[in-house]
Amino acid sequence: MDKLDIESHPFEPFLPRHAKVLMLGSFPPPRNRWAMEFYYPNKTNDMWRIFGIVFFGDKGKFLTTSGYDEAAIRRFAGDFGIALYDSAVEIRRGKGNASDKFLEVVKPVDLNGILSQLPDCRNVVTTGEKAAGIIAGLTGTKVPATNDAVCFDMNGERYFHHRMVSSSRAYPLAVEKKAEAYDKLFRQIGLK
Repeated sequence: MDKLDIESHPFEPFLPRHAKVLMLGSFPPPRNRWAMEFYYPNKTNDMWRIFGIVFFGDKGKFLTTSGYDEAAIRRFAGDFGIALYDSAVEIRRGKGNASDKFLEVVKPVDLNGILSQLPDCRNVVTTGEKAAGIIAGLTGTKVPATNDAVCFDMNGERYFHHRMVSSSRAYPLAVEKKAEAYDKLFRQIGLK
C-alpha cells in the first residue's frame, strides 16, 4: 500500500466549548454509506437511535425518510455538551469497507490537543473495541472492559476513559440494550 491509499478524516472535530464528554468512534465509513455529513453517518449505525431513546424515549427522534436530521443532531449535541470526533484521523482500509477489523490506523487523534480545547470535559467515551484500543495506547492505560472505565492524566487533569458497546449493527445487541448501557453512563457522568 502507498500514500494514495491513506484516507484523511472527512469531518472537523465537533467541540462545543462547554462539552462534558468527548465521544470517539474509530473512523467514518466510506462515503457511499453516509446518510449525512456528520458523525455516525451510516444509516444502519445505531448511535442516533441510542441517543433518541436515552434522551427522548424515541429511537426515531433523529431519523428522516432518507437518513438523519443532521441539523437536529448538531443542535442536540451542542445543547447537551457532547463533543464528537474519532480516534483515528488517517487510516487505510484493508477491505474498502466500514469494518474496524480491517482498519489500519496511520495517524491517531491528537487527544491532548482536543482535550485542551474542552475545559469542562473529563470523560472520554470510546464507542467500540478499535477506538478503545487506540485511546488506551495514547494514554498508556489498559483497554477498559466494555461498559467500564480507566483513569488517565493529561494536560495536568484527571480524565476517565469509558469504553462502551459499539453502536454498529454488527455488534450483536439490541438497540434498546445498547441504550440502557449509554443511559447508565450518561447518568453516572452527569450528562443526564
